[in-house]
Amino acid sequence: MNSVQLTTVSRTRTAGLVLACVSVCTVLVVGLVAATNLAVPMLAASDLHPDSAELLWIVDSYVVVFACLVIPGGAAGDRFGRKGVLLAGLAAFAVGATIAAVAPNIPVLLAGRAVTGLGAALVLPNCIGVLVHAIPPERRTRALATWAVASGMGGIIGNTGGAALLTSGSWRTLFAAVAVIAVACAVWVARTVPISSRHARSLDPAGTILFVGTTVALLIGIIEGPEQGWRSPLVVGMFVLSVLLAAAWVVAELRIPHPLLDPRLFRIPLLSSSSLGMLVTFFGSFGLFFLNASLLQYGRGYSVLQAGFGTLPLALPLLFLARFVPGLINRVGTPVTLAAAFVAISGGLFGLSTAGPYLAYAAWLVVIGVGLALALPSLTAGLMAAMPPEQAGVAGGLQSATRELGSALGVAVVGTIASSGHDRLSDAFTVGAHDALRVVSVVTLVAGTVVVAVALRPATRGE
Repeated sequence: MNSVQLTTVSRTRTAGLVLACVSVCTVLVVGLVAATNLAVPMLAASDLHPDSAELLWIVDSYVVVFACLVIPGGAAGDRFGRKGVLLAGLAAFAVGATIAAVAPNIPVLLAGRAVTGLGAALVLPNCIGVLVHAIPPERRTRALATWAVASGMGGIIGNTGGAALLTSGSWRTLFAAVAVIAVACAVWVARTVPISSRHARSLDPAGTILFVGTTVALLIGIIEGPEQGWRSPLVVGMFVLSVLLAAAWVVAELRIPHPLLDPRLFRIPLLSSSSLGMLVTFFGSFGLFFLNASLLQYGRGYSVLQAGFGTLPLALPLLFLARFVPGLINRVGTPVTLAAAFVAISGGLFGLSTAGPYLAYAAWLVVIGVGLALALPSLTAGLMAAMPPEQAGVAGGLQSATRELGSALGVAVVGTIASSGHDRLSDAFTVGAHDALRVVSVVTLVAGTVVVAVALRPATRGE
């Protein structure tokens, strides 16, 4: 073997290790959302005695901080170096999880969850940025498809791994294990990930503050909607505030030469359709994750561990089909691939609402998995292709922000429908959950149609 061949083999091996490393980091930060949902009953019965509002924010403080800071976190990676920011994120993630694991009261637990969310906001977008830098262009599409599968698997692994930890220990065990895994990931990143170039661009403080404010107000409105009522002064006020801040953000970004995220980029069909598609995909999938534990435990009498492992059929298509998606896109195009994806996700969600025996339930989970296996690589590749490589961190942040917003919307909508007029611990909740699945199915199909229509729109002049 000559020196050129040895160099090629070495680069291929390094690229494979980097891909494996950032995939594990991604599963960690995404999976914690699902794992924490499983821990809610233990937290409710714990010696901390949280009330219903505190319990809600134990779960959502992570999501809010994560979603609000993920685009600035990606921009920080572009500016200061993606490896360094990724390591800082894993360190913050470990510290936050440790604080949560030993928290003596609710305020400390909430602080730990917020610090963990900050870490996640630095980790997830820079995982994509690292991939764009480390993977050769000819292998990048397939690598991004693999990473997209890892992001989709995060919720499933969080369900199963979280269930196993909670069965063998307590909710403190879950957070302690997360901290240990984060430290191990940091060591792996330090040894494996190459240093990427830095890009001398402003972090746009004004735009960042306005964007964070917009996202905070929007998420508070979404999260508090099911609890306070969608017409309550708090919820309506948060939605109005988010619109006003969003308008101010657009004006501010259009006036500076190097904005955090240029609003004009959304005139690019590939970027706008991929962003909307990511939101729709996670609207449906996290609506399902929110309901799944209740449907299996209340509707079928499963234990926490059985409910956690009950989602495994969803993983099969993600594991075995996603690697063929780049080739499929090359043959039939992105719009056709996305159309098939949203039909599968929508049909699977509707099918779950009618499923009888668990085998039928599992079969519909496989159908949803097929849709996710088609959608996630297509949408991730579209987002990355629509933005220049030097803004890979921001592109990763946008991908992460849309998925977190979609997740929050899915949980809020299905939670409102499923619990409306019902006792959550009664058989009536199962009926409400089936209604919620049907609504999410229809919304996913309609919104997916819009995504495909936008993807089909030709680029306008100057894009």
